[in-house]
Amino acid sequence: MEIKDKVAVITGGARGIGKQFAHDLALKGAKVVICDLNYDNLVAVKKEFAKDNLNIDIFETDVTNEDSVVNLYSTVSQKYNGIDISVNNAGITKDNLLIKKDEKNIFKFPLKDWQNVINVNLTGVFLCTREAAYQMVKYEKRGIIISMSSISRHGNMGQTNYTATKAGVSAMTVTWAKELSRFGIRVVAIAPGYVETEMTEAISDNIKDKIIKMIPLRRFGKKEEISKTLQFIIENDYITGRTIEVDGGLRI
Repeated sequence: MEIKDKVAVITGGARGIGKQFAHDLALKGAKVVICDLNYDNLVAVKKEFAKDNLNIDIFETDVTNEDSVVNLYSTVSQKYNGIDISVNNAGITKDNLLIKKDEKNIFKFPLKDWQNVINVNLTGVFLCTREAAYQMVKYEKRGIIISMSSISRHGNMGQTNYTATKAGVSAMTVTWAKELSRFGIRVVAIAPGYVETEMTEAISDNIKDKIIKMIPLRRFGKKEEISKTLQFIIENDYITGRTIEVDGGLRI
C-alpha cells in the first residue's frame, strides 16, 4: 500500500511513539487523524505539526468507551469516504508484583490496576479494530490495522497485567488476519523493546543501566526506528498475521 493520500487513524497519537507515527505518515502525504484522551495535548501536537506544514485532524477519544470509539471511526469515515490505515497505539502500564511482602504485611496486586490496563490495552484494541474493520468493509477499503504489542508479551516480572494484554494483542492479530483476509484487510502487530519515550524516561538511571546491559545493541530504541517499521509494514502487502519484533536483540 502506498502511504500518500491514504487516511490513517492513530490512537494515543498525542505523545511518544504515536506522535512519531503521525508525524512520519503525514510527512509521506497521508491524511492523518490522531486521537487521545487529553484534548489539550492534541491541540498542542496540531500546532507543532503546523509549523512543519503538516496538517492533521484531532479527535478526543476514550478507547475504552464503545460509543466514543464508534463515533471516532464513523465520523472519520464519513469525512474521508473511508479509512485505509488504523493504528492501535494507545496503551498504559500499571506495574506491580502479584504479591509483595515486608516485615509486617503481605500486599496483593490491586484489581483496579489489573482492570485499567486490560480496559485500555486489550478492550481498547478490540473496539478500535472492530470499528476500523467495519468501516473498511463498509467503504470497500483494502486496508491495514496495526496494533502495538511488546516484547513483554513473553512474560516480564512485575507486569502481570501488561504482559497479558500484549500477549493478547499478538494472539488477536493472528485471529483477525485470518478473519479479515477475505475482505482484503491485513492485520499486523509491532512488538518494541525498550524505546526512548516519556514512559521510559521515568525509569531510574540504575535500572536503565541494568536493562541496557541486557540489550545486545546496548541502547534503547528510538521512536523513529519503530516508525520505520510501521511504514515498512504498511508498504509491504505480503505481511499479515505476524508480530514484528523491534527490540535490539533483547530477550526477556
